[in-house]
Amino acid sequence: MHLLELSTLSEKQVLEIFELAKYLKENQNKKILSEKTFILFFPETSIRTRITFEKGIKDLGGECILFPPETLDKREEPKDVMNYLYNWADGLIIRHSDYSKLLDLSLHSSIPIVNAMTTHNHPCEILSDLYSIAENRENYRDLVYTFVGTANNISRSWMEIAKVMNLTYNHVCTSGNELTYNNSNYKFSTSLEATLSGSDVVLTDSLPSQFINKEYTDKYQITLERMKIANKGAIFFRNEEVSDEVMSSKYFVGYPFKKNLIYVQQAILAYCLEMKV
Repeated sequence: MHLLELSTLSEKQVLEIFELAKYLKENQNKKILSEKTFILFFPETSIRTRITFEKGIKDLGGECILFPPETLDKREEPKDVMNYLYNWADGLIIRHSDYSKLLDLSLHSSIPIVNAMTTHNHPCEILSDLYSIAENRENYRDLVYTFVGTANNISRSWMEIAKVMNLTYNHVCTSGNELTYNNSNYKFSTSLEATLSGSDVVLTDSLPSQFINKEYTDKYQITLERMKIANKGAIFFRNEEVSDEVMSSKYFVGYPFKKNLIYVQQAILAYCLEMKV
């Protein structure tokens, strides 16, 4: 089984991955990936995702072979690449800007391919974020999720998981940044304050350079006063275009919540390999 985008998962599969992540978190001495080898394609700039995949694999007894993502840009047919790699690898973990590259490889692959991020989406990180929320809020499926920022890989992956898990998902940004969707759970707005009222989980991501200006910041920066508009007990993820006050406030949960990234990614690998643990 491949994991290329969240929209291909069912609700049942997401819950099974969550249960597996919980099990692996509670049983960290399991060597279920013993004698398994994974080929990783990561740029040097990757930190969280690469560290947690590499450490997660090694903690479970597996081996990693690392290449830069540009290796996949060589003029060689995807079918040939996968037929060769099948001889030596049990799975591929790829962080590459071009989503179609992963899709082409997956069409010829009999071993799992896991999307570690593209400019189109970021499935593993959003699964981990939702798992962390679920771990801390039993009613996580009843919460209102609000993403503040441009149409990008993070906002798109949140929209996908919202549809799969039937979550209420708001998206706030300037006009023209609407996501293409077929999802009754998705609602776009240009009004931050009006959308924050009633929100439980506030999400942001890094902005393109053209959006880093006073006009955008005045309208959409997450400040402490704006977080107070949200529901009681609201939490905030990520740290781009937000005030220092919010980052040091009770609302920000980004650092501790990211601890689960390693367990969710371990669970994804075990699930894609159809392993029984």
